[in-house]
Amino acid sequence: MFSSGNVTVYLSNLDAAIRFYTETLGLKLTNRFENHFATAEVGRSLVLGIHPRTPHTPVPGTKGSVTLGLMVDEPIDTVVTRLAQRGVRLNGRSESARSVDIEDLDGNVITLWDALAWMPEGELVTAASAR
Repeated sequence: MFSSGNVTVYLSNLDAAIRFYTETLGLKLTNRFENHFATAEVGRSLVLGIHPRTPHTPVPGTKGSVTLGLMVDEPIDTVVTRLAQRGVRLNGRSESARSVDIEDLDGNVITLWDALAWMPEGELVTAASAR
């Protein structure tokens, strides 16, 4: 039914947020509309909207207001090690060790899921193969 989607994260500093999501997490910046809004590509089918705080938007980092879930296509420990080298702190780990929580600069939770641990024989499900 659905082949793609988007999520918008409200942040206190657009430039710092863009650096975090692109340089630290490695997402590809796809658009920037001056200091009003930016988008980043997450895999093949998700667009991340990066929106600065305004008087008409939610307060950035309000716990539980936004949770971004990202599937990683390599072992979760490898990703956690790489992000730790970039200054990202691990915020929590599931008992099964299949997911970890980190936070962006405003405290928004990002859950990283180990796609390889959830797929049979380590095969990733793509939008094309899921149809």
